[in-house]
Amino acid sequence: MLISLDRADAEGFARALDYFGDLTCRTVVLWNDAEEIQELVGEIEAGIGRLAPRGKGRAVWMALGYLIAEGRARAVAFHDADVLNYSRSLLANLVTPVLHPLLPFDFAKAYYARFSNQLHGRVTRLLFRPLLQALGDVVGRHPYLSYLAAFRYPLSGELCFTTDLARGVRIPGDWGLEIGLLFEILRHRSPRRICQVDVADRFDHKHQELSPNDASAGLHRMAVDIVKHLLRTFSAAGVVLNEGAFKSMRVAYQRYAEDAVADSFAVATFNGLAFDRHAEEEAVETFSRALAEGCEQFVADPLGTPPLPNWERVLSALPNLGSRLVQSVQKLGGILEPKGSSRA
Repeated sequence: MLISLDRADAEGFARALDYFGDLTCRTVVLWNDAEEIQELVGEIEAGIGRLAPRGKGRAVWMALGYLIAEGRARAVAFHDADVLNYSRSLLANLVTPVLHPLLPFDFAKAYYARFSNQLHGRVTRLLFRPLLQALGDVVGRHPYLSYLAAFRYPLSGELCFTTDLARGVRIPGDWGLEIGLLFEILRHRSPRRICQVDVADRFDHKHQELSPNDASAGLHRMAVDIVKHLLRTFSAAGVVLNEGAFKSMRVAYQRYAEDAVADSFAVATFNGLAFDRHAEEEAVETFSRALAEGCEQFVADPLGTPPLPNWERVLSALPNLGSRLVQSVQKLGGILEPKGSSRA
């Protein structure tokens, strides 16, 4: 297991080592704020160019770099660290399609039901799916649109892919990680080698605030980033989007989002779940503003923040950087062997 530890001081790193030290599996704590690690990042920026700002995407990218450099893993699995009802079967279900010797898959994406006493997954239910429907009205049938629509939970953070594939993909640096990565995977693999897997009967994690009046926080910010990444990946797939298309898309989204609220009410009622119509409508209003904001930002800067370079390029430009990254983690004491193991 690898923990990509971000924005932690020496005391926080020590606490992480103590916390994860009792695990029964080999564990690596990659302390991204360590001076030795930051020096390596500086070399990458000097040799290749400035990296995306720190955040979830860059933490994932650093973790990939370590695992590729160490060379022990055949596949890599990611999942969010705030899962409230985690079980070992979740991980087993996630990695089996990629690791099973008789299955042809290089990438697996998790899906699951999101509910407690009420429905969750507002961004997927009330933004992403209605937006795909609206884009379908505007651009018509398109292979990339069909690809995205096929995923039952396209925004899930739980996925698994081979380290060979990981070497070549570029990781988005912001909250558009999930969408940007789906596009990258499709660039490198046939859909026949991509699958999705049901990993849990029910899935719950820490819920973010909607932040309706602050586009820089919570689900509002996430929605803006998702819109921008979706538009950028559609443009990269050859879809031409002009001002008229944006206007039509926003109007169509509003209609499909209202339908999604009605569908959610029906699902909640049938299953005996609570349903707050005002909160659902407020989410749609917030996501509608996020759609407008995302369109404006896309028009102003179609390329946006470049994705992080793939590790194939990094290790080509700086051949010994991978071994030095592994050595730095070892020197910091970030490699924790299982209790009772004789290995150093």
